Amino acid sequence: MRAFEKSMAKTDKILVVEDDERVRSALRNLLEAWGYGVEVAADGSEGWRKITSLRPAVVVSDLRMPDLSGLKLLKDTREFDRTISFIVLTGHGTIQDAVEAIRLGAFNFLEKPIDPGRLQIELRNCLDRRESERQLQIAHRKLRDLGALGKFVGRSKKIQEVMAMITMVGPFSASVLITGESGTGKEVVARTIHELSPCRNNAFVPVNCAAIPETLIESELFGHEKGAFTGAIEPRMGCFELADGGTLLLDEIGEMPVVTQAKLLRVLEEGKVRRLGGKSEIPISVRVLASTNRVPEEAVKNGQLRSDLFYRLNVIRIVIPPLREHLEDLEDLSAHLLLELSRKHGRDLKTIGPEALNLMRRHTWPGNVRELRNTLERALVVSTGDVITPKDLPPLFSSQHSENGHDGADIEVGLTLAEAERRLILQTLSSTNNNRTRAAKILGITAKTLYNKLKEKSA
Repeated sequence: MRAFEKSMAKTDKILVVEDDERVRSALRNLLEAWGYGVEVAADGSEGWRKITSLRPAVVVSDLRMPDLSGLKLLKDTREFDRTISFIVLTGHGTIQDAVEAIRLGAFNFLEKPIDPGRLQIELRNCLDRRESERQLQIAHRKLRDLGALGKFVGRSKKIQEVMAMITMVGPFSASVLITGESGTGKEVVARTIHELSPCRNNAFVPVNCAAIPETLIESELFGHEKGAFTGAIEPRMGCFELADGGTLLLDEIGEMPVVTQAKLLRVLEEGKVRRLGGKSEIPISVRVLASTNRVPEEAVKNGQLRSDLFYRLNVIRIVIPPLREHLEDLEDLSAHLLLELSRKHGRDLKTIGPEALNLMRRHTWPGNVRELRNTLERALVVSTGDVITPKDLPPLFSSQHSENGHDGADIEVGLTLAEAERRLILQTLSSTNNNRTRAAKILGITAKTLYNKLKEKSA
């Protein structure tokens, strides 16, 4: 039995309602052997009394009983507490009643004689669903009271809308396409969706499609057999196999080679993966999430993203707004990040002073939440007091607001786009002490693109 099932068995009761003493006793012994807490009832009336007093997680009930039928017990239970799952047991010739029970809200039905393996699976599914609903209720409560959902934080209308979408899609297996600028938190959203899903206890595997060389991406995704190519000295599982039973995030899907996209689409449609050099297909059950910092419709139009793959992934779209569009969340988000960073570095928790916070609010945050995290990490490390002040922020912030109130970026009306871009690049480099890799991340471009732009500016 899985660890999740064992933990549920300690707190949740299963009620068996069966008028046949032999069947009732056999079911009790079987369920207790699996580790469940079990109560039994000899008829429908006793079953109803125990349902109202114990509120069991699952009721396993016969349909045909002399005093109170299983169908009536099901109706009453659904009206009393819809979170209680109901499995009905049917004898020969009662399939029509079983179908009616499903219509009334039963989780499923089992025919007698009962197959123990099938019963165990149905109980697992009932408890999985119950836990998913419980997690969803917790998520809604946090969303309402704290303005937080996992590591996703914000009280603004735009972020609340994103959180509402996350809680809506989390419990289902539908594909989700997450879009937003670099650094907005697309992977955080994906992880939160996974944590709200029935497969939360299984693997979450993120794959950055932009970071894997084109020659290796198929091996990374699908795996390979020994000798499949030069250097393949042993068999290797791909990300789909590693994520089997869990969630796979295809980050920056628009950067995946088009040829690989075609093979990916086939895996998604067939639910099977073939390793490079392999002869057989391996069945997989994976929930696929995808993300991109591009506008996917434009990527399709430009031939960078296959239209059929886009439609397959774009079942549900979640668009994350850039930080500059919800600056009212800056204070709450900063407090959350500072708590996380103080634990990481073993530093005392610090607060942000009003002057520093005002400077941060004037910033446009081209690197979004990733840039905010980097800024706060620097401030936490260099600050000598309990409060973060302007001197603890990168030089870019202290020069942002001059005495006449102009933005320190000096991007005024009349500048060409090229000159505005040059000034932004130079100031970002200054704020990172000329660290080009970090500056590229803040600007939302690759280090190679930044290098080429600097080369153009100096030409």
